[in-house]
Amino acid sequence: MGIWILNGQVAEAGNGTPAVKHIYIEDKRIVEIREGAAPDTTGHEVIDASGKLVSSGLIDMHVHLREPGFEHKETIATGTASAARGGFTTIACMPNTRPVIDTVDTVGYVLDKAQTEGKVKVLPYACITKNQLGRELTDFAALKEAGAIGFTDDGVGVQSAQMMKDAMALAASMDMPVIAHCEDNTLVEGRAVTEGAFARKHGLKGIPNESEAIHVGRDILLAEATGVHYHVCHVSTEQSVRLIRQAKQLGFRVTAEVCPHHLLLSDEDIPDSMDANWKMNPPLRTPRDVQAVLEGLEDGTIDIVVTDHAPHSVEEKARGMQLAPFGIVGFETAFPLLYTKFVATGRWTLDFLLDRMTAKPADVFGLNSGRLAVGAEADITIIDLNSEQEVDPEKFASKGRNTPFAGWKLKGWPVLTMVSGQVVWSA
Repeated sequence: MGIWILNGQVAEAGNGTPAVKHIYIEDKRIVEIREGAAPDTTGHEVIDASGKLVSSGLIDMHVHLREPGFEHKETIATGTASAARGGFTTIACMPNTRPVIDTVDTVGYVLDKAQTEGKVKVLPYACITKNQLGRELTDFAALKEAGAIGFTDDGVGVQSAQMMKDAMALAASMDMPVIAHCEDNTLVEGRAVTEGAFARKHGLKGIPNESEAIHVGRDILLAEATGVHYHVCHVSTEQSVRLIRQAKQLGFRVTAEVCPHHLLLSDEDIPDSMDANWKMNPPLRTPRDVQAVLEGLEDGTIDIVVTDHAPHSVEEKARGMQLAPFGIVGFETAFPLLYTKFVATGRWTLDFLLDRMTAKPADVFGLNSGRLAVGAEADITIIDLNSEQEVDPEKFASKGRNTPFAGWKLKGWPVLTMVSGQVVWSA
């Protein structure tokens, strides 16, 4: 017995306008995609997707699941449940847990937990340096063998240029990517918001754009020297976009990502209440930077959209702008936000948005997913583009409630998520 998804507006990457089609799934894979009259479904499970979008499952290559060590913020179980509600079928988790993911055992722990308790596919990154201290490289070969898909010290920047060059050379020899959190520590210590209008208004010392761009520029030169696939995390500044654009024009193996909040919000949107749900790293930048990253995504300088899902407890975020930890949740609002603000308004096509959240991340990281095609694994998201709902953090599957988008009315909500032919969440 298989599953038929009937009458959905099927969106296939690069094919432009979705068309009404029927999809047959058996043994975890897509067996048939057909147009025309509905098939005979006798003996099969049926999912009626009439009036709804059927897409390849969304992919998020930058998330924080917090486990092990920070289970009060999130667990692999709650984080993957939240991802499923957001329409994501594959996610890549960052290693800044406690203990950090810098050994074969910790990689194995995450993969085992994801297998037994997770709702979606979890791909772990491993640390570049032991304990993320920037002093000694981890065992890249052993970590790759254990299942790590790339190396990053996300949460902190690698401060030593020599250490980063050594890491890139080693990763390049193994055909593995280096994923960089770009931040010069000497320019950010003790600061909570960007160097801009909000900081000036409230007498705060701000985080300058150079704190990110200095590392981007440095790392591009090191990537040129080593030939590594270098991927820039959560791009937020005009200067970073300019450097990445130039690197791509020169043919370097450089890719990049951007988060919905950096496309939609600037420091001028932060409320005077100093609500720490508006505190993230990188911080919300100036309107000029927002325009730059938006144009960078649109012209291909920035390759993909990620959420940087970063849950914290209510108590932690209640400490205020200066003392609260950086980060916001993102799984359950990402697609509706971008659909409502850019597709429904006519700035982007639906195909463009889906490509940056499905096929493109799969291509960038060499994943066997991201497309609806016969023979492909049945990772599928069904979305109601017409359903309008208000963002209510109390309804999140995530433990985190830390979002600046509470109360926003959005369209384009996922209603069903399927991983390997199994429904893992349905509204």
